[in-house]
Amino acid sequence: MSAWTREELAEISATDELEIATRLRDGVLRRPVTIWSVRRGDELYVRSVNGRSAAWYRGAQTSYQARVSAGGVEKDVRLVETAEALDEIDAAYRAKYGRRYPTIVPSIIAPQARAATLKLEPHR
Repeated sequence: MSAWTREELAEISATDELEIATRLRDGVLRRPVTIWSVRRGDELYVRSVNGRSAAWYRGAQTSYQARVSAGGVEKDVRLVETAEALDEIDAAYRAKYGRRYPTIVPSIIAPQARAATLKLEPHR
């Protein structure tokens, strides 16, 4: 496993949207989906606003591998389901998106979205 560089974290954090293309078991990339991402320290997280039943999230569970793209950064990542630091991740979503999207943020911090939190771990 490798770590995010300081530059990658800054570039991705500065963007509103992240493209994620999950991988099939044979390594083929699915069509990318646009989602929100947040930074917590040196880690990046995404959530499915529609919870664990969303098509892209179910696809993520196929191999727990994806390619992400945001802010000029393109990286292969491992997707790690997590239930740690959910309150801090909620706070990061509020801080990043709350002023511009105050009516949408409640859906990304709702219980079904919190249950679909993935940490993005870079590799390769």
